[in-house]
Amino acid sequence: MRKIVFFLLVPFVFACGPRDFEPPESVIAILDKAGDNREELENVIKHYKESGEVLKEEAAYFLIGNMEDHGYLDYVLLDSIGKKVDFDVLSFKDYEALLDGWDQIEEKRGEIHFKVDTLITDFENINSDYLIQDIDLAFEAWEGYPWAKHLSFDQFCEYVLPYRSSNEPMEEWRSFFMDELSWVVDSIIDKSDPVEAACFVNDYIKSWFRFDPRYYEHPTDQGLAEILQNKMGRCEDMTNLAIYAMRSLAIPVMSDFTPYWAKTGNNHAWNAILNKNDSVIIFMGGEANPGHYELHHQLAKVYRKTFSEYKWSLGVKMEEWEIAPPYLGKKSIKDVTDQYVPTKSVYIDISRGSPDSTNFVYLCVFNSGEWKAIDYTRFKGAEAKFSKVGMNVAYLPAFYHNHKIIPAGDALILSDSGKVIIKKPDLNNSITVEISATTYRVTKQSTDFIAENKLITGKKYTLFYWDDEWIKAGNKEVMGEVLLFENIPSNTFYWLIAEDSREEERIFTINEEGKQVWW
Repeated sequence: MRKIVFFLLVPFVFACGPRDFEPPESVIAILDKAGDNREELENVIKHYKESGEVLKEEAAYFLIGNMEDHGYLDYVLLDSIGKKVDFDVLSFKDYEALLDGWDQIEEKRGEIHFKVDTLITDFENINSDYLIQDIDLAFEAWEGYPWAKHLSFDQFCEYVLPYRSSNEPMEEWRSFFMDELSWVVDSIIDKSDPVEAACFVNDYIKSWFRFDPRYYEHPTDQGLAEILQNKMGRCEDMTNLAIYAMRSLAIPVMSDFTPYWAKTGNNHAWNAILNKNDSVIIFMGGEANPGHYELHHQLAKVYRKTFSEYKWSLGVKMEEWEIAPPYLGKKSIKDVTDQYVPTKSVYIDISRGSPDSTNFVYLCVFNSGEWKAIDYTRFKGAEAKFSKVGMNVAYLPAFYHNHKIIPAGDALILSDSGKVIIKKPDLNNSITVEISATTYRVTKQSTDFIAENKLITGKKYTLFYWDDEWIKAGNKEVMGEVLLFENIPSNTFYWLIAEDSREEERIFTINEEGKQVWW
C-alpha cells in the first residue's frame, strides 16, 4: 500500500525551557482551579525543584499547565424521559444483534441516547505520586531507547510524555508495557528507527487484540485494565492502546481523527508516528503498520489530538456559556486536513439569520441520516469564510442552537476543482427521477464502508428532497428494477429510504445523464 507522509507542526501554549522563577501563568491558573487537589499538583513541582531536575520540572509544567481539557468522561444511557437504561454491549453476539436490541428498547421506551454523567477532571483528581512516576518513566524511556534520540524536548512533551490519550480512566500503563515489550530493542535492525520499533509493537498488539463494532455503543473509552480483560474495542480503543504501548518505549505516536466521514456513516480515529526525519506516517493500532495503512473514505476534516491547548481550537475561542457540536469543542485538537487531502478556503452565504447569542457558524456533512458539524468559523454579516475544507464533498452551512443543527444557508457541493455549486431546489423545473439503487453500511475492520444495494422487489421506499429540511416527495413499492418519481424539484439533494431501515442510506444528486451520484 502507498505510504502517506506528512510534515509535522507542533503546537504549544508555552515554550519549554529552564525556569528559575514562578510557574507560568497557565500552571498558576490550573492550581487556582484545583481546589482540594492543589497540594498534589504543588507537590509535583516541589519534588522536581528540590531534585534540581530542570527538564522534569518543565515537563511537569507542560502537563499541569494543559490539564484543563483533560479528564475521564463517564456516560449514562437514558431513555426519552431521562430514565437510566441498562445496556451491556457484550451481552449481544454481534453488532447486528446489538442494533436489534437497541431498536427493541426504543420501541418500548422511546429514543435512547448517551449523556455525560460524570466528568472527573485530572487537575482535581490526579495524584502526585502517579504523576511523578509517570514523568520519571517517560524520561527513562526517552533517554534509554536509541530511536528516541532525535526527539526534541517539545516533541517529547507532546508525543511521549502525556499520561493519557483520550477520556479513558486514568491508569498506570507505562511500567506494564516497558516490562512487556522489553524485547523490542533487541529485535530491530535499525535501532535508530522509531517506525521499525513501532511495527514490532503493533505486531504484538495484533496478536491478541481485535476490533469489535459492538464497542461503538460502549459508553466510555476503555482504560488499559478493561482492554486487557476483553482484548477488543473500537477504533478509539485501538489508537489508545497503540499510544500506551508505544509511548511507554518513547516511540512518538499520536491520534488523528475525522469527526464524521463525508460519504458514509460513522467517524474514525487512527494513529500516526513521527519518524526520525520529523515526518508523520499514518497507521492503525492493532490492525495495520506504518506504511501499510490507507484511509478508504472521503475526508472533509481531520483533527490531531494534542495534549497542549491549541490557541486556534474552537474550545479556546468559545465563551464558557457557548455549546459546541460533538467532537469540536475540545481545546486540544488541531486542524490538519491539508496534510491529508487537497483543500480550499471558501466563502459561503449564510443569509438565513442567526439565532440569538450565536458567534459561530458550522459546516456539516451528511452522516448516518443527519447533517453533522465538522468545521467552524466566526461569521460577520451574511458571509462566512471556512479554511482548509476538503473538496468533492456535499456540505450544509448551519448554526448550532439548543443542541440542534439549524440551516444557515443553501446546501452545496464543493467540487474537486474547488468550485462551490449551490443545490437549491428548483420548484419550477421538475424532473423525473429514476432510481435503481440505494446504499448500506458495511462494518469492516476498524471503520465503516458503503456498498450499493439494488432495490428489493416488494419493498417500499420513500423519496425525500432537501429544501432546508427533508421534504417527502413520495413513496412507492418496487415492482421492477427501478423506481420512477415524477414531478420532482430539480437541482437538489435526494434521499431514498427503505421501509424499516436505520436511515443509513446516502444522499445523491442526479447528473446530466440522469444517473445517481452518491454524496
